Amino acid sequence: MKFNFLFKTFIIGLSILFFASCDKDFNELGSEIVGNENYSLNKEAIDVVAYNQNIGVYRTSDLPINSLGYYNNEVFGKTKASFVTQLQLVTSSPKFYRTSSNIIIDSVYLYVPYYSTFKSTDSNTGDSTYELDSIHGSSEIDLKVYESKYYLRDNDPSTGFQQPQYYYSNQQSDIEAPVDFSMPLNIDNRNIQDSTATPDNSQNSKFVFSNKQIKIYKNIGTANVAVKERLAPGMLLSLRKDFFRNKIFNAPAGVLYNNNIFEDYFRGLYFKVDNAISSVNQGTLAKLNFANGYIRIAYRDNTSETNTTLTRRTLDIKLGGHSVNLINSDWSSPVTSPNSIVGDDRLYLNGMGGSMAIIDLFAGTSGAAKLQDIKDKNWLVNEANLTFTIDNTAMGTVAPEPNRIYLYDLNNKRPLIDYFADLTTSNSSKYNKFVHGGIIQKNTSDRGTTYKIKITNHVRNLILKDSTNVKLGLVVTEAITNPLNVNLFTPFNNGSVTTKFVPAMSVVNPLGTILFGSNPSVPSNQRLKLEVYYTKPD
Repeated sequence: MKFNFLFKTFIIGLSILFFASCDKDFNELGSEIVGNENYSLNKEAIDVVAYNQNIGVYRTSDLPINSLGYYNNEVFGKTKASFVTQLQLVTSSPKFYRTSSNIIIDSVYLYVPYYSTFKSTDSNTGDSTYELDSIHGSSEIDLKVYESKYYLRDNDPSTGFQQPQYYYSNQQSDIEAPVDFSMPLNIDNRNIQDSTATPDNSQNSKFVFSNKQIKIYKNIGTANVAVKERLAPGMLLSLRKDFFRNKIFNAPAGVLYNNNIFEDYFRGLYFKVDNAISSVNQGTLAKLNFANGYIRIAYRDNTSETNTTLTRRTLDIKLGGHSVNLINSDWSSPVTSPNSIVGDDRLYLNGMGGSMAIIDLFAGTSGAAKLQDIKDKNWLVNEANLTFTIDNTAMGTVAPEPNRIYLYDLNNKRPLIDYFADLTTSNSSKYNKFVHGGIIQKNTSDRGTTYKIKITNHVRNLILKDSTNVKLGLVVTEAITNPLNVNLFTPFNNGSVTTKFVPAMSVVNPLGTILFGSNPSVPSNQRLKLEVYYTKPD
């Protein structure tokens, strides 16, 4: 405990020192500029090199955010996202008194909340309204839930079980090989969010992501129908009672003892998505909060071993342990031969489709000479930005656009110093670090025009501290506050550096954008350049 306390104290002190140093550098530079009449403000646009890079297959096991659905983007094509997860007993070694066939199962339902924001509650009806986040599309999808019989291991046997086992976006065939597709678990064709229980296949072949508050009813079909429970918007599915009678109440001895044994016995659920018959060319793709999902079995059993009075109980099984997002995209980057010398004319950033851009500041012999010239002239950098112009013609007027792009140190797989120095926050965490930027700017037609990323401190370090001029990676992002990385199935070479990772939040975002690059063929007013505002001695 003492060691932990000292270690935490050391880390906190080191963080304070780091940010204080950043602030000190900024203040010292400012003190040399403000009020000194021997300096004048200048602006220069400096050539950079930016080119495309395919990401390919990437790790999707144990992601912090997962997607489910089918979506057709008019620019980047069709994407299907299925999902497999392990299950865990909330209470180990549950005690049953009746035999399996005599236990009365009232219901088995699965609930997975969506990412949503509460808005208000009607004082008369008690109904609440919500706004959904990260939903793309509004059409039906075909959703089937199966028992997963594929065991998701903790550790990789090829490393002598010394390293974690990774699973990748393209392993759908491996996951599906042992699945019994003749036995979906969500065969109930009623609308269980409606007190009339109208048959409409909304739980399976005509599934729709809805922003309505979920109301679970009791006494359906009688004059005493009433709301029993209210839940935030989410996936609510009625599952097969016969399956869970056999799997849980008729389980072999010992398999419900703890989750280590249970995870091997009941290996999980597989959520398989396809296009609905009514929506062949379009569907909906959404982020789901699977980590807070659960199965609830409501049943009646004897009160005790000696008391045969029926008592109503519930048994919860949470969606926990390992998980894998399975991604099927029919889009591939149209750039097969990236121009790493002068850059490409267009930069294709696509999340689940797997493409990014590489930015090289002060590239080549001419770039190195320019950087040295700046040092020799004692430039004091007030601001440095990369402004990316969106190709509106290529993006069209319908395709959704990513809210944000993210620039990072590609060589060392970490954010830039400007990311750490920016402590700004917003009501939505997606807009945190808004000074560092990367947030889309839109026109009056609500279409994107530019993304601007401020890298002032990064450029200052190149000039003043002889920092290594690393290459930068540019990707779309779902959440700027999460800088974690995931493994690439096939690493790619970045000059003398091998890139093995990409930001996790780039591969969970299904959207893409097309930006003008640095190739000389791009008109100068749209071409990517490094904009530097600086002062120097007269």
